[in-house]
Amino acid sequence: MTRILILYASLGSGHISAANALSEAFSHYPNVEILCEDALAHASGIYRNAVIQAYKESSEKFPLFYKAIYEGSDVDDLEKSFDSNLAWARLELPFFRRLGKLLKTTDPDVIVCVQQIPTRLLQLLSPEYKTTKPQYVVVTDLVVHSTWLNYGIDGYFLPTDLSANMLKSRGVDGKLLHVTGIPIKLEAMQQKSTQEMRSHHDLPTDIPVLTLFGGGLNSRRVRAVVSSLLETPMPLMVVVVSGRNEELLEALEDLTDSNQVKLRKLGTIDYVDDLIVASDLIITKAGGLITSEILARGTPMIIVEPIPGQEEQNADAIAAAGAGVQLRLLEMVAPAAQYLLKRPERLQQMRQAALELGKPRAALNIAEFILKDWQSHVRSSEEVRE
Repeated sequence: MTRILILYASLGSGHISAANALSEAFSHYPNVEILCEDALAHASGIYRNAVIQAYKESSEKFPLFYKAIYEGSDVDDLEKSFDSNLAWARLELPFFRRLGKLLKTTDPDVIVCVQQIPTRLLQLLSPEYKTTKPQYVVVTDLVVHSTWLNYGIDGYFLPTDLSANMLKSRGVDGKLLHVTGIPIKLEAMQQKSTQEMRSHHDLPTDIPVLTLFGGGLNSRRVRAVVSSLLETPMPLMVVVVSGRNEELLEALEDLTDSNQVKLRKLGTIDYVDDLIVASDLIITKAGGLITSEILARGTPMIIVEPIPGQEEQNADAIAAAGAGVQLRLLEMVAPAAQYLLKRPERLQQMRQAALELGKPRAALNIAEFILKDWQSHVRSSEEVRE
């Protein structure tokens, strides 16, 4: 039995989704036990609350400050990256005494980290808890940042060739770099047709469907976008998914169908992948996970209001590949949607570009590599003992 410990930090939903996708992928292999843990659940309450609040406040209320911190901490020099992350880990370690006990109790064979905090802490755990077993890092944004780099890592799983080339140029050993994509639900590998998904979810099959994932967006600004979309002078179905953003549903409460446009307002749903397949075009933020899910299905997207820093870079990577359009002015969203929906050849080009960038099998590829690498590690250890 191989015991896999997946560590994430509950800062945003993306890391949690990536960890769950990896758990699902590892569960497809025999004789594997999977433990999936939030590193912040093993931190002191003071640290946990402070970090979560600081991330939320800085990214939402002080985006320029967040951007300055994010870009300023991205170091080109490899040794300086290692030293900087080690210094952060030394500051944080006193708040994570229970993390070492978790490792001692679970005694994993392999550790997989999908967030930077547990990755850097593993280098400093005391000899009593420290594991000499393989450790891997799964990067969950489309463009890698130096905060992912630490001593003692046996492999980095990266979203794109661009990220691999960036790390090589900084001096990271190419043998440690594996371009697999960001792990998403295995559901993205299933064959689904647009017409079947529309019929299954009672969506029209004879007019374009545009979906807006608005859970992480400002409710007032989403309302303005939806109001503009309702004025579109062509038949259209607009689906707005608010997720856990209850304020958004309230903001849209009085908006209804117009002469040409049908409007459907949804809260939290468990069929995001179906909706992606059913849509001609999607409006979304630039989170690493949601954009990877959209790319895997080859659905064109309009990216709005990315969080400065990693989401801006995600948006740049998608726009540069031709798989999406990034807009700064929300007033331009409705005109851009109309422009694209009237040009099926342009949408087809974007679909092709998205499929070339998407990696629906990422989670399985990562799990498969890690298990093979671990088995090789076991065989080598047995040969040494003989």
